Amino acid sequence: MSEQLIIRLGSTPLDPIQWLVYSTSEEEIIASGELADASHLHSLKERAADRPVTALAPTSDILLQWVTLPARAGRKVVAAIPFMLEDELSTDIDSQLFAIGPRQANQQAVAVVAKEKVRSWLTNLEQAGLRCHKLIPDILALPEPEDEWPLLQIGEHLLLRQDKWKGIQGESEWLLSAVSHYARQQPETITIANYSDLELPSLPNISISSQQLEMPMKVLASGALACSFNLLQGEFKPRKQASGSWQKWRLAAVLAGIALTTSLIDKGIQAQQLASEREHLEQQIRAEFKRAMPEITRTANVKSRMEQKLQELQQGGSGASMLAMLAQLAQAFEQTQLKPQTLRFDSSRAELRMQAEAKSFEALEQFRRLAESQGFSVQQGAINNTDNQVISSLSIRS
Repeated sequence: MSEQLIIRLGSTPLDPIQWLVYSTSEEEIIASGELADASHLHSLKERAADRPVTALAPTSDILLQWVTLPARAGRKVVAAIPFMLEDELSTDIDSQLFAIGPRQANQQAVAVVAKEKVRSWLTNLEQAGLRCHKLIPDILALPEPEDEWPLLQIGEHLLLRQDKWKGIQGESEWLLSAVSHYARQQPETITIANYSDLELPSLPNISISSQQLEMPMKVLASGALACSFNLLQGEFKPRKQASGSWQKWRLAAVLAGIALTTSLIDKGIQAQQLASEREHLEQQIRAEFKRAMPEITRTANVKSRMEQKLQELQQGGSGASMLAMLAQLAQAFEQTQLKPQTLRFDSSRAELRMQAEAKSFEALEQFRRLAESQGFSVQQGAINNTDNQVISSLSIRS
């Protein structure tokens, strides 16, 4: 899809959240803004619509690590990475998500983050009606370094990417101090590519390269969409879901399929012999007639019997017409989606009896009220709940 919603989450639900709707085809911003905290995420539900949602997580909550693997390491060795890093972590490895990133020769990139932290981010999004399909550390959304370290200011934080799988994110004061301390120990000057309008102080052994100014979230959006890595792995891997466009056109597709099937059946019937076709249709008519009128045992002349029964139904002894009653009740049937399973009409009592199927008890009660508003008297019999459907007998008198 050409338009995507990019959300930069906070480390806690109380942190500010930046967002942007970005058109990849036009490479332009559709809309953007900042939320006070995670409790306002629901305001982005309309913005999301059918757009994919990509979330950026604070790198301060994620450990990005290179792991040296043995030569020709297979899947079993990669699966053992949590145990290889166990001594470097201060927490139980079972409580951590180990997301596998790119591999370079025998160097395997791994992102380690607390499962509880990932659940918190996803829960906040889901409660707001936002389905996240991609979650990445915000550092990896910066341009990939070549000879320079990209630096971006967003909100109160600075993001600094040092290589393909390394970077730091945090408040300006301590981050610049940490970079300055690191640079003093390096034999060569470090060049920082500044993507912000932030005026950086003169730091020893560091040169500054000013880049074209863009909205910070636009810089991150471009990088996030180009990044193939996804933290949502293992138990957090997104489930595939039918696209919104398919949901929208599914009914049309079903109707088209029915129409096509009907057409094929019709062609098949025409190809049959006329005598066989006639016999088959007559058997069907007799079977349907017996099902609808079980009290009539003789079906020698079905057409005559049907006309006779229709005449009886159209005008009973009391002067009430079954068809007229059904016509008056049509709106009640349509609004409640009540489906009659059997119909009986007592002309002497001007009473329509039926066993009906509804989706809920409320639908039955709504049908009763609508029928009574048309001047009918409705008596409801026993109610059964079967296979998520409600079945009840109804007596309706004119």
